[in-house]
Amino acid sequence: MSSFVYVLRSTGDRPTKTYVGWTNDLDKRLRTHNEGSGARSTRGRSWELVYVERYVNRGEAMSREWHLKREKALRAALRG
Repeated sequence: MSSFVYVLRSTGDRPTKTYVGWTNDLDKRLRTHNEGSGARSTRGRSWELVYVERYVNRGEAMSREWHLKREKALRAALRG
């Protein structure tokens, strides 16, 4: 089963934030974030998907997630 690493960007009037995560089901995970039952740091905001990478297994996706969370320049560029 494929795994995905994704970056979300907040929408709305508040300052833009990004969130990096991994999942096996992108649609379900984005819906969870937007319903306010995702990660604590994503609650209370609306989110849009701005970047996705696909991996063969969970371990590779989790490793890439760790690295993306630390790539400040990429996340700043994705904030727009």
